[in-house]
Amino acid sequence: MALMEWNDKLSVGVDMIDGDHKRLVAMVNELHDAVLQARGKEVLGKVLDGLISYTKTHFGREEVEMAKFKYPKAPDHLREHAALAKQVLDVQAKYKAGNTAVLSMEVMAFLRDWLLKHIQHSDKALGAFLIDQKKLKAG
Repeated sequence: MALMEWNDKLSVGVDMIDGDHKRLVAMVNELHDAVLQARGKEVLGKVLDGLISYTKTHFGREEVEMAKFKYPKAPDHLREHAALAKQVLDVQAKYKAGNTAVLSMEVMAFLRDWLLKHIQHSDKALGAFLIDQKKLKAG
């Protein structure tokens, strides 16, 4: 049973960004399913590795677009990216130290909440800006 379903509320209207976000939703659901099946510890390391890769790749792509189109809200958006990357590394450090008792649920709740907050606010604004800029450039 999925914790989150991809829907139009999560779409920012930019295929590259939406594709990356769908991947994160899938990671959250994978962890949720594992926790429900008492396999959270087994899956958590893989999900954390995926998240670290995700933050580097996805944020890098967003940041290239922000720079390319001189996104005026880039400094705030970059701070949010840095905060998420730090949180993921902190969670991975806890995992590697053996503090896994409630970590699966903690990571799952954190990811769900981040998705809802960051995507529906910051990334929606970025998506609208990028769409407008690309229309201006094409027109």
